[in-house]
Amino acid sequence: MDRQEILTQITRVFIDTLDEDNVVLTESTKADDVEGWDSLTHVQLVVAVEKKFNIRFAAKEIQSWKNVGELIDSISSKL
Repeated sequence: MDRQEILTQITRVFIDTLDEDNVVLTESTKADDVEGWDSLTHVQLVVAVEKKFNIRFAAKEIQSWKNVGELIDSISSKL
């Protein structure tokens, strides 16, 4: 699975989790760039991404992400 496919699937997870149809993600997108992406929804998003890709992230890994691109890096390394 390439980075664009992962980004497309992550975007769908964000749309479903945030219940917001106009979410547009890029690799440089940060939490501050997405309305409704706060600390509580961050946990929900991580759980939803783990479920979607059937993977698990370590807490240290989650805390290190600065943008969606780094999330994609983590997903890619587990697939």
